[in-house]
Amino acid sequence: MANPPNNRGGKPQQRNNGPRGNGRSGARPVTESSAPIRKKKAEDDSEAEIEMEGVVSAVLAGTMFRVKVANGHEFLAHISGKMRKRFIRLVVGDRVKIEVSPYDMSKARITFRLG
Repeated sequence: MANPPNNRGGKPQQRNNGPRGNGRSGARPVTESSAPIRKKKAEDDSEAEIEMEGVVSAVLAGTMFRVKVANGHEFLAHISGKMRKRFIRLVVGDRVKIEVSPYDMSKARITFRLG
């Protein structure tokens, strides 16, 4: 029997005549060759964060900080989630490790307090 035409006219609808047997109609069994490939980010990727060390120069509202690095630049930085979860407190003068985003070079994330 031919496939019935769809309500718009034109070509008839395609039927899914895939393999059967696993209870799901039209599903292909997953094999190593058909599994999706997930690429891992390379460490020297151009979109990777830039790590730097700096000193907290100002404490702002909402867990935001001004961090000054050795070359004189200042970043607006926020605390990473793990530091927030562990209630790591930061004060002016603390040395910290920051990650600077390559998309916005004025903002950073504080990832570690060095002491």
